Amino acid sequence: MRSEPSHITSRDNALLKELRKLSHEPGAYRKAGRIWLEGDHLCGAARERGVRAAIALFTESSWTSASAEWSGTADKTVVIADELMAGISGLESPAQMGFVLDLPSRPTVESRAPTVVLDRLQDAGNVGSILRSAAAFGFTQVIALKGTAALWSPKVLRAGMGAHFGLRLIEGVEIAALDALSIPCIATSSHRGDWLHRTELPFPCAWLMGHEGQGVSAELEARAATHMRIAQPGGEESLNVAAAAAICLHASAVGAKT
Repeated sequence: MRSEPSHITSRDNALLKELRKLSHEPGAYRKAGRIWLEGDHLCGAARERGVRAAIALFTESSWTSASAEWSGTADKTVVIADELMAGISGLESPAQMGFVLDLPSRPTVESRAPTVVLDRLQDAGNVGSILRSAAAFGFTQVIALKGTAALWSPKVLRAGMGAHFGLRLIEGVEIAALDALSIPCIATSSHRGDWLHRTELPFPCAWLMGHEGQGVSAELEARAATHMRIAQPGGEESLNVAAAAAICLHASAVGAKT
């Protein structure tokens, strides 16, 4: 028998105060131990991967039609007055629903998993885009070194478009964590190394993706078995890191299947 939802009408409710922090503060999830997903796309992506929400939240106007589709997806269901969602939302046009998830515990490094290493990437859009490429091209593990944008922050979650739930995500670690890898590391470079399109790539491997302005650190670069350059016939000096990652990961995925 389905339990009845709880109803919230006050903006001072403790849950709504917590959700405002989770929605607007990139690292708030670490202290709370919970993640806020806003919108049916992200919630649906989590559900498709078998993730069960701690709380499913709906606006009053959406609950009647949403109740049948989303019944049983959470331990608890909460319905709030429509005007309260705008106070929670980090979106220009607030969604009509969201999930609160328990923050997954940090997994250990899997030694042979196809991996992407993020070295101090700052832009949440870049990080989320790389997670999408990793998931699309069969790279199952992402290791974010200290100084990288928070992987479970709202902006990264939105840019990732659900990729988070198909990946092994390890964040906030030192370079020494890479000692556990038993696959070759490959660094990208705009000025040296082999041409990507002419090289037979190892698979599985770990691609090293560096800071938007500074690139891969010297300490991390020293771990690379090889360096790769991407041909740019148009003559630009360098590529955005998310674009470079997509090209490199696609090349690995195609090479692994030929």
